[in-house]
Amino acid sequence: MTTTRLTRYDRSMLRLMNDRRGLAWYATAPRRRLAVAAHVTLTVALGGLMTHFFLGEGEPLWPVAVMAVLLLPWMVATGVINGATRGLLELREHVLDERQSVERGRVLARAHRMTTLLLAAAAVTLLAAGLSDGDAPKAYAAPLLIAALVVHWLMPLWVAGLHAQDEPAEDDVLETEAPASAA
Repeated sequence: MTTTRLTRYDRSMLRLMNDRRGLAWYATAPRRRLAVAAHVTLTVALGGLMTHFFLGEGEPLWPVAVMAVLLLPWMVATGVINGATRGLLELREHVLDERQSVERGRVLARAHRMTTLLLAAAAVTLLAAGLSDGDAPKAYAAPLLIAALVVHWLMPLWVAGLHAQDEPAEDDVLETEAPASAA
């Protein structure tokens, strides 16, 4: 951390993001991958339901009810990923240490590259659909652009969750500290 004074907000966020009570949810790489997969799945489901709600004519409000139910597990998955990364993307820059700042830069660069590829694929898909039909499918352009925006917003979180490292085991911490204290 830098010498910048932490605000009350910074201290509370730092405490929250380093709370180890949820460690069991993301202690191993497979659990973190599962949390990211669940988050991606729930995001796709919420987006699909929202698209259905707006494009469906005369549809009842059942998609809204299902979205409300899916929002809670989506928020839990978001919290699990944020806990696994110790708030890498949620904490302000001056709260992060040097290693975390570098990691944040790496995560954002990877996410940017992945989102660029996704946007290129979306553009090619719309253009190909327009060429085969003779006219671009205008009804799907807005949902596709909104989906691309959501992915652009969430991709850093997913990348950070997939690249988070395991917490050191208690024995590993003691072994690395013992030679330093003996010297």
